[in-house]
Amino acid sequence: MKKTLVFIHGLESTARGTKGQYFQKHFPEMIVEDFSGNFAARMGKLNYILEEKENLIIVGSSYGGTIAVQYTGENEEKVRKLILLAPALGIPELSLAAGKIFNIPVILYHGTKDNVVDPYTVKHIAQKLFVHLEHHLVDDDHSLHKTFPCLNWFKLLETQRFKNS
Repeated sequence: MKKTLVFIHGLESTARGTKGQYFQKHFPEMIVEDFSGNFAARMGKLNYILEEKENLIIVGSSYGGTIAVQYTGENEEKVRKLILLAPALGIPELSLAAGKIFNIPVILYHGTKDNVVDPYTVKHIAQKLFVHLEHHLVDDDHSLHKTFPCLNWFKLLETQRFKNS
């Protein structure tokens, strides 16, 4: 079964941001779209884009992490893995049913110097939501600009290619 790679950017970012450009360059098969509008509009667009897709590996950054978690809560059978970068898990828009537990691999990176989304609140929420959580607190801020380029994205995204440069 062919996997589908997806990147969902944050609230004030675009597909042309640092992370989006990285994924477009190194993983041209990855779905990297611009999302705008409120939570419902972003969810609607994501549902439309992924309607016929399955075996998803979703990378969500900040507010995009919230969108990724909500989508997974509604479509867990289609999602293979979540990779969350400083996700905004404590916001009211995340309307998952109380007690929802995710049984897929979730890898989460969060900067200890994040002044946008509290990393310790997110860690507490993530430990309740995700059975198979791999949580990394890193010496970085909300953007994860120091950490992001150092991650082994080829391994995280389960690709067989090797990085040339």
